Amino acid sequence: QIDDLAEVDYSLSSLPAVFQPFIDLDLKGVIFPAGNYTDSPYMAASFTIPDQSDSMLYLAFSEYFFQTSSFAYYTAGAFNKTIAEETCSYFNINTEIFGSIIPEVAKYSVTPYPVMLKLMSTEVPIISLQQDSFTVEIQGSMEVLVVLPDSTTQSLFTLNIAANSSISLNIFDQKLMGSLCLNR
Repeated sequence: QIDDLAEVDYSLSSLPAVFQPFIDLDLKGVIFPAGNYTDSPYMAASFTIPDQSDSMLYLAFSEYFFQTSSFAYYTAGAFNKTIAEETCSYFNINTEIFGSIIPEVAKYSVTPYPVMLKLMSTEVPIISLQQDSFTVEIQGSMEVLVVLPDSTTQSLFTLNIAANSSISLNIFDQKLMGSLCLNR
């Protein structure tokens, strides 16, 4: 069990290779939704780690590991979030703010009402590994709802979102540091 949403199944993909200075263990790890072990829609590709002998432990993660993680969390609904009235009021997001950007909202709502944001991933996020970074492609939508005085909600508009980001990880002063770049 990783958390409430996902579990990991790991097993040896080949017999361990035991050499004088080291042991080589090839594990195949699959992440799946908690309580719902299903076959992955992805195929695992084998890969090799460059020979080095200056560290005690080497770990390598493949695209397959990240793809199954993304699939498991998407299936479990982890990428669907509702930002409620309390959070929006902290950032002072209301119909007046949207009305200054989108004239149709100003016509609809003369009185400033609080809003609620529903963020949803519409497809499984795609994670691709490169030499020095990895990219994450996310397709989703954001629905903006107005919270009326009687506590009911009414949809104002929906935005479709497609984002592509690159993430680079480096180690500085024995700390893992990341940099995020929004490509589009």
